[in-house]
Amino acid sequence: MYIDTHAHLNFKKFEADYKEVINRASAAQVKGIINVGSNLETSKKAVDIANEYPKGVYASIGLHPIHVKEVYPERSRGEEFIESDFEKLAKNKKVVAIGETGLDYYYNRATAAAQKELFRKHIKIAQKFSKPLILHSRDAGEDVLSVLMEEKVDVSAVMHCFQENWGFAKVILDMGYYISFTGLITFAKNYDTFEVIQNMPLERLLIETDCPYMTPEPYRGKRNEPAYVIEVAKKIAEIRKISIEEVAEQTSKNAIELFGLREFLV
Repeated sequence: MYIDTHAHLNFKKFEADYKEVINRASAAQVKGIINVGSNLETSKKAVDIANEYPKGVYASIGLHPIHVKEVYPERSRGEEFIESDFEKLAKNKKVVAIGETGLDYYYNRATAAAQKELFRKHIKIAQKFSKPLILHSRDAGEDVLSVLMEEKVDVSAVMHCFQENWGFAKVILDMGYYISFTGLITFAKNYDTFEVIQNMPLERLLIETDCPYMTPEPYRGKRNEPAYVIEVAKKIAEIRKISIEEVAEQTSKNAIELFGLREFLV
């Protein structure tokens, strides 16, 4: 069994066929999918999709840091981050995490202060509802760690789509968090990332697609989907020199523990 801990079947690229995509994933032994929100609209969609399925499909809700401009009330377009709306969604039993949230300086470092404010709001919601955080960090690793430490976060978290080095990974692991990898590891020769995969405890490792992005080999050029998360597991097995069965079993256990996927605990 595999669990895709970070997908976006709630995005427009899957609007016409997400049910077929979920069926293909199930046929490929991907028995769990967490759809992750990037704003209020896609968070609501993630919850709606999760509620269509009695088992196997879950939601995470949040406003991605690249949408931080939408927070400013003086902006004439976009949505304002309304905590009450997200808190209402957080009460749904199929919502297993808050995020993705964090910091992204790749496009606009000038919004750093506003991004941090938004990040702290997500932490507040996660702590209020005792749900783990799905963390995003792009060109902002040190600031992400600083905010987490300043806020004295008392819920668990996963650093998704990990691309940092072993030094950064050790800090994340020392905080008790998990680290997740995408199909990026199948085509990008990032030896820092490979070192992390080799050295970190398998008990803290998760797999994800981040679909429709990060399509792994041998499907490059196609739209990514949860069935392809197996290729991420294969690459991890290759790097660690263990069986794919061991990777599948342990990463599924890790996802079940972090996100409290009750149906798998029975």
